[in-house]
Amino acid sequence: LWILEMAAAKIYVVFYSMYGHVQTLAEAVAKGAKDAGADVQIFQVAETLSQSVLEKMKAPPKSDYPVINPKQLAEADGIIFGVPSRFGMCPAQVKALFDSTGPLWRRGQLVGKTAGVFFSTATQAGGQETTALTLCTQFAHHGMIYVPIGYSNPSLFSMEEIHGGSPYGAGTIAGADGSRACSQLELDVAQHQGRHQATITMALKKGRDTNQ
Repeated sequence: LWILEMAAAKIYVVFYSMYGHVQTLAEAVAKGAKDAGADVQIFQVAETLSQSVLEKMKAPPKSDYPVINPKQLAEADGIIFGVPSRFGMCPAQVKALFDSTGPLWRRGQLVGKTAGVFFSTATQAGGQETTALTLCTQFAHHGMIYVPIGYSNPSLFSMEEIHGGSPYGAGTIAGADGSRACSQLELDVAQHQGRHQATITMALKKGRDTNQ
């Protein structure tokens, strides 16, 4: 009887956050993935705005999480991207990251990796679905396996409070002035998303490792 010890799936949580909402979700997503048994690392996306512009926008200092190098994306078995919405779309900083992945695309280095997305919007109708859709084209061109959460967490059915999140992924509503903090429901859904994608990624990895 041969017992195969499978290495834990490597999940990268890659986020861009200007005011901290997406970072808070990212940390919850990472916790969920770790709880599922994955090897998890958190990265942030490089800033493209100048310091003077950020100061005018009253953006707080960036966190200490390492900035992702596009080449590092190829190391992961699955990647969960965290993005704030900009008029229903992913921000330029995240698009710049994907625009720099041409070499990975040419070599097919992201093909078959799982991909997920979570998001923050200013209002309920500010892009809790469309923001995710703007990343699906990136996933498709790279041949990644998009893992939405559907309604696998019952909290998404809740009508008891205003909350972010959709079948496409976990989410929060920051408010037009950014003053609203992530609710416990939103954080619970974010943890669920981490567990959900990590579990699927580990199953895929186990199957691939077994067939090698």
